[in-house]
Amino acid sequence: MTEDAGEIVLSKQDLRAVAAFAAACAETVLDVFEADRPDDARARDAVRAAWEFARGGERGKALRDTAWAALKAAGSAGTAAAREAAWAAMSAAGSAYLHPLARPTQVKHILGAGAHAARAAELVAGDDRAVGAESLERTARRATPVVVDVLRRFPVAPGGGGRVGELIRVLDAELRSPVPRT
Repeated sequence: MTEDAGEIVLSKQDLRAVAAFAAACAETVLDVFEADRPDDARARDAVRAAWEFARGGERGKALRDTAWAALKAAGSAGTAAAREAAWAAMSAAGSAYLHPLARPTQVKHILGAGAHAARAAELVAGDDRAVGAESLERTARRATPVVVDVLRRFPVAPGGGGRVGELIRVLDAELRSPVPRT
């Protein structure tokens, strides 16, 4: 694939690194969804599928189906925190489908799982934004140099998106910062 004004070069290894990052982010809040819906494996299945892809599996129908199933699971969640946790899982499975288009909206494929996980953590803590900030700090430390490199190939995250959009922009700015993370 060539790089032109509207296209970004992404290797399968790049996509696997992004999926591993997203899966690790979503994994941190699986218990939030499972506490609300203990008999519903859809969120866990989506994270498991993201890990499978990250570790060399196929990017096919099964992976896409788990993302859609996690999205449906979010709709059945009984709390806002559980819904955000399921959206984090959906974002993890969906991260494998990052498009090589130089559009700000693609940043959501990279950072969405981390932002939804941070929002879930905030909500569990009574909408405590300090908890969300701590979650984003851990998420930033989780990002590998490959993930940061992939992120920097895209335009900055877009405006909008409510609190999750705000969390995406904070994480985006942190990971693009030339100052090393600790």
